[in-house]
Amino acid sequence: MSQKHRNPLLTVDIIIEIGSGGIVLIERKNPPHGWALPGGFVDYGESIEAAAVREAKEETCLDVVLTEQFYTYSDPARDARHHTVSTVFIASAEGVPHGADDAKVARQFEENNLPAPLVFDHARIVRDYFTFKKTGERPKP
Repeated sequence: MSQKHRNPLLTVDIIIEIGSGGIVLIERKNPPHGWALPGGFVDYGESIEAAAVREAKEETCLDVVLTEQFYTYSDPARDARHHTVSTVFIASAEGVPHGADDAKVARQFEENNLPAPLVFDHARIVRDYFTFKKTGERPKP
């Protein structure tokens, strides 16, 4: 008797900084509906860095420069649709974001005016990011 081998799906999320303090979030076209960091699945044969740059461009129309790898989130419950593992990057960009592809809208938000709901575990990621920016402390496993 053989069992089908299953692995978590690899994804990327991108915290795009524009100017001082604001980050870009997208309003999702597809379920789960709500707001999220730009991101998506890594294609076969693609590096996670290339996937992050591609997904940022597809969903926000921004050309980003990855500045650092922030953290990898792997809670099996982070996405109710699948078991995903997401490497989160911090990136910089210039310009005005525009929603495209899987994003209805892409907008810049400050920490004190975040939209709701943030889907997946993105509220945690965004909270971790703003804590990191203030204190330099990275998330703990």
